[in-house]
Amino acid sequence: MKLKFTKMHGLGNDFIVIDAINQPVPLDPDTIRRLADRHFGIGFDQLLVVEKAMEGGDFRYRIFNADGGEVEQCGNGARCFARFVYDHALTSKHTIRVETACGIITPTIEDSGEVTVNMGIPRFEPGDIPFIAQERALTYPLNVNGREIGIFAVSMGNPHAVQIVPDVDLAPVTSEGPLIESHPLFPERVNAGFMQIIDRTHIRLRVFERGSGETLACGTGACAAAVCGIMRGLLDSEVQVAMRGGYLRIRWEGEHQPVWMTGPAVTVFEGKIEL
Repeated sequence: MKLKFTKMHGLGNDFIVIDAINQPVPLDPDTIRRLADRHFGIGFDQLLVVEKAMEGGDFRYRIFNADGGEVEQCGNGARCFARFVYDHALTSKHTIRVETACGIITPTIEDSGEVTVNMGIPRFEPGDIPFIAQERALTYPLNVNGREIGIFAVSMGNPHAVQIVPDVDLAPVTSEGPLIESHPLFPERVNAGFMQIIDRTHIRLRVFERGSGETLACGTGACAAAVCGIMRGLLDSEVQVAMRGGYLRIRWEGEHQPVWMTGPAVTVFEGKIEL
């Protein structure tokens, strides 16, 4: 069978988006890994699947990493999802309610074409992340290859471990990122963020994503990093996050409040592939 897809990206974090409402989508981990291959398939960081709503939303949104594993949340993907369903006339709404594995999110397509997403309320309790710790703390020591680092742990619907570094260009993302991702204190693995603070409203960020490796941008990672800096009193409530693929704007008013993310979503091309 031939599968219709759309290739999209949010700041270089790239996806294929598949409409599973109007076509059958027989996906399994092996097929997803084959589609994700950048030499023999289409190539992507994540696969996004549009499905019918099940719990009162407008749509259901499923996310699969390039390794074939399903994950709970993806910030750049959420923006691309919103643009996809609007541009393909699956909805005429500018604000949509989208069901995800971690609850409802509400992307809004702005007049500028950018998309703002209510990413939900960050969760800090270790059991909610999940992270193995006796009690909640602002930072935690983590032994990585015999070296102790300090990390900030938070769930943005998916788990993040953020550390502050003096220069993201020199940070050990490719060597230390995989060790943090699979650290035994994170039973469901974790996204490893490396944040450089420029001033109170600007940071630079690199993220080694769970199941995908380092990506050019990570929406939930940008949210986690901003929350980390705000919680520690190092950042103001509105932060511009510079990643290798571009910029996101993050706003967070503090604990028990949702995180708001604004950024672009771009369609690259449409296609069909034989499964």
